[in-house]
Amino acid sequence: MITLDENRQPVQLNGTLQDITERKRIEFKLQESVERYTSLKKYNHDAIISFNMDGNIMNANPVAVKMTGCPVAGMIGTSISRFIGASNLSLILRSNYEMAEKEINAVRHTDGSETEVLATLAPIIINNSNVGFYLIAKDITEQKKLLVAKETAERMNKAKSEFLAMMSHEIRTPMNGVIGMTDLLLDTPGLSGEQKEYIEIIQKSGDSLLAIINDILDFSKIESGKTDLVDDPFDLAEIVTETVQIVKPLARVKKLDVRMCIDDAIPTPVYGDAYRLKQVLTNIIGNAVKFTSEGGVEIEVRVKEQCANNVQLYFKVKDSGIGIPLEKRQQLFEPFYQLDNFMTRKPQGTGLGLAISKKLVELMQGDIWIEESDEPGTTFIFTACFKLNNSEESNRFDQLQKKNRTASLRILIAEDNEVNQLVLSRMIEKKGHVVDHVVDGVEAVEAVKHNPYDIIFMDVHMPRLDGFEATKMIKELKSSEDCPYIIAVTANAVRGDMDKCLKAGMDAYVSKPIKIESIMHALETYYIKCNL
Repeated sequence: MITLDENRQPVQLNGTLQDITERKRIEFKLQESVERYTSLKKYNHDAIISFNMDGNIMNANPVAVKMTGCPVAGMIGTSISRFIGASNLSLILRSNYEMAEKEINAVRHTDGSETEVLATLAPIIINNSNVGFYLIAKDITEQKKLLVAKETAERMNKAKSEFLAMMSHEIRTPMNGVIGMTDLLLDTPGLSGEQKEYIEIIQKSGDSLLAIINDILDFSKIESGKTDLVDDPFDLAEIVTETVQIVKPLARVKKLDVRMCIDDAIPTPVYGDAYRLKQVLTNIIGNAVKFTSEGGVEIEVRVKEQCANNVQLYFKVKDSGIGIPLEKRQQLFEPFYQLDNFMTRKPQGTGLGLAISKKLVELMQGDIWIEESDEPGTTFIFTACFKLNNSEESNRFDQLQKKNRTASLRILIAEDNEVNQLVLSRMIEKKGHVVDHVVDGVEAVEAVKHNPYDIIFMDVHMPRLDGFEATKMIKELKSSEDCPYIIAVTANAVRGDMDKCLKAGMDAYVSKPIKIESIMHALETYYIKCNL
């Protein structure tokens, strides 16, 4: 306020000062909140539409504009039911917005199309009163496409597994007759040299075909992540020696020197999957012999690390062959890549051997690689971990290994295929055991009621009553002490079969075509069970 004198000249200025710092701070905070809210709406990847308690739209963000095809100005004041449906708006306004969230699964576009969404409703609360809602709609079109693609892939994978199971069964059943009969024929006395040669050719051809089938099925199982390793006791030196014996005939023909060096420090037994280890060794040592024309192959096995419960072993297979070019080495472990392509120009097998070996080694918590060297030939190295048990378990294993298996067993064969029945019977009878046979699960159950059997070789797929149901009935019929040892026999050798058989109550599992070695292993597991 200005005070004037008689000449109307200002002589005094009166005023007041007010501190508005707090008000400005509050205004700034309010402005900041408004800008945060605006940014949240503007840059959110989801559509956001706000509407009042009458259902009329108050505002929307750019994503909502794109999803509905309607500008914000065209939305404001109109009912949100045009985009989400009248019934859903009614649910919301009746305070049942949680139910509405589940019902709103699409937002309509002005052109009549719809966008699939995942909806969230949030009430707008001002002064403790609900004045409206936010609809937050997430576009899930891409997620739905991915889900459909995933479900399609799973269906295709299931169809592939079912196809493999069917093909496995259809191929292995006749293969069982071919390979089994050749094994029996080779044991027949009085064969001429020419006859024996013909039978051996049939046997080798059958084994080659079976190896291809096994590789494809093995790779399918491992790729699916369903391959489980067992933890059974075994003598490592024995496994390596057996593997070398497999390749000895070819090495002898090629006049190769095959040497083994096995570390005395390796404990006996170790616990793991002897069959899978032998599979890896057979592949690597077999390749070494196959691609070496002169010189020899050296196999070294030693302890890399050992603790109270585990041992890590180091395996080295060195040959004096023509070697592998550096640029080709990494490809060797890829599926369907054939080593023969650049070495002999004569492709053989499936090209899956080393790919399977690599995956099996990884399952054994190890690694596999080719050692770099200036020397001729190739050196494959891999590591694998095995469990150790206490000395009492080891002594028991030794006793079981030394025990003479001479007792004659009474064995029942439940098999509907006459050829397979004959092959299996002859194999078992040659080992001095007494054999009965039936053609289905019903007869198997009846036979067990009237006869005490030590072992049943139970075909899984039989008419009237399959092997699974027959096993269940026998287990209910007999006490655990009197129940026969039931070995599942099946031509299906794809993932999950072993688990399915064991869950059904079967004690062991063999796949067709059955060879003498499989029978001996099955009988050995029975002896071990009876003595443990």
